[in-house]
Amino acid sequence: MKVAVLSSNGKVGSLVVDEFLSRGHEVTGFSRSENKSNVKNFIKKDIFDLTKEDLAGYDVVVDAFGVWTEEEFPLFTKVTNHLSEILAGSSVKLLIVGGAGSLYVDSDHKVQLLDTPDFPAEFYPLAKAMTDALAVQRTKNDVDWVFISPAADFVEDGEKTGQYIIAGEVFTVNEKGESIISYADYAAALVDIAESGKYSKERISLLGK
Repeated sequence: MKVAVLSSNGKVGSLVVDEFLSRGHEVTGFSRSENKSNVKNFIKKDIFDLTKEDLAGYDVVVDAFGVWTEEEFPLFTKVTNHLSEILAGSSVKLLIVGGAGSLYVDSDHKVQLLDTPDFPAEFYPLAKAMTDALAVQRTKNDVDWVFISPAADFVEDGEKTGQYIIAGEVFTVNEKGESIISYADYAAALVDIAESGKYSKERISLLGK
């Protein structure tokens, strides 16, 4: 496949690049700073400067955008809005690296994880921003998107086991009662999802076994 990874210098983005490359896909990285990943095809450009023409011809676009300061959090929705606009009406699969806070804790899909009493207060603003981005993304019917939530414990330096569970909208734990996945396993699962082409216009979630 021909793949574009946006924010390819990021911690998740660079692992996604490596995973696609290891499977022989043609990968182009995009970032507003100089290339720091292992991708050879690289375009230095801000996401908001990307046009329909920039992303034409790709089979998959991975949105690995991330920010960590509260004043920047509204950018999550702005980024997904911009990408949905320039990909509208195309056959490109847009895979969005999401968050766990928006997962539901009830089968009726009324209560989300970030609104439960034990959710860490320090992570609430980030979780709320990503939850808002998902809510807006659900209104996009003219782009083939998949929002992929990681487990609640998203481990940056965790090992790659190759073992994971694909779940749906509801917060799920493994047989050990854990909601955990490494960045490396998340990246591998994301590429599996891209290769499968199974999901469309929906949110799914990933956790380690």
